[in-house]
Amino acid sequence: MADPPAAPPSGTPPDPQSVALRVWGDFACWTRPEMKAERVSYDVLTPSGARGVLEAIYWKPEIRWIVTRLRALKPIKFTTVRRNEVASKIPTKGKFGVGAAMKSGTGRLGLNIEDDRQQRAATLLRDVDYVIEARFEVLGGADNAQKHAAMFARRAEKGQCFHRPYLGTREFACDFEPADLADLPPVPEELRGEKDLGWMLHDLDFHNGMEPRFYRPTMTDGVIDVPYPDWLEPPPRRTPQPDVAVAAEGDAP
Repeated sequence: MADPPAAPPSGTPPDPQSVALRVWGDFACWTRPEMKAERVSYDVLTPSGARGVLEAIYWKPEIRWIVTRLRALKPIKFTTVRRNEVASKIPTKGKFGVGAAMKSGTGRLGLNIEDDRQQRAATLLRDVDYVIEARFEVLGGADNAQKHAAMFARRAEKGQCFHRPYLGTREFACDFEPADLADLPPVPEELRGEKDLGWMLHDLDFHNGMEPRFYRPTMTDGVIDVPYPDWLEPPPRRTPQPDVAVAAEGDAP
C-alpha cells in the first residue's frame, strides 16, 4: 500500500478555527450542471457540497465555512442506475405558487406523481469516503471562535446535525465523524499520482445572483487543495474576545 497522506507536522499549533471531518456513504452524486437531462456525477465531491455537509452539522448566521482541502480515501468508482423522478416542480411564484399560498393561507401545492413521473438514468459514485478540511470565519455576533469550534466538535462527535447531511442529493445520506489527519488509512494505489479533474463547480456567489463559480482542481495522491473563494467579502475585523465557558447545549442557530 502507498504512504498515508500528508498530515500537519508534529508540533505545529492547530488553527483553532480549522476542522477535519470524515464523511462516507454507499452512493454519491455531485451533479455536473452541464448534464442536467441525465444526472452525471463529478469524480469527487465539490467544495459547495462539502460546505453543505458542514452546515448540516453546525451553522450560525455569524459564521461561514471555507473549505480548504478535500481528500478521497477510496478509489473513484462509478455505477449507473435508472430512477423514477418527478418531471416538474411546485412553482414558487405566481398565482398558484408557494409564495401566494403562504400569503393567503390557502392553496394547493401538491403534485400527482402518477401524472408527472419519468424514468431517468444517473451515473453515480459508489462506496465513497472523504475527509473535508475547512475553517470557519466569524462574521459577527458575541460568540468567540473558541465557542464555535467547541460546539462543532461536540456535535460532530455525538453525530448531531440540523438535518441529515448528504452526498450530493438528499437520497444519499452520509455518516460522519471527526477526522484525525495523523491516523488516516493509506492512499489507495488507484489514487496515487496527479490527476486533472477538469472544470468543476466551486460554489455559488450568493451576493451576485447565485452565480456559479468554477475552478479547475488537480488531485495529487487523493488530495485536492481548494483555493479561497475570492468573490467573498473579507470578514470584518473583530476585537479579540476573552475565553468564555461553552454552554452545554446552545447549538441551535
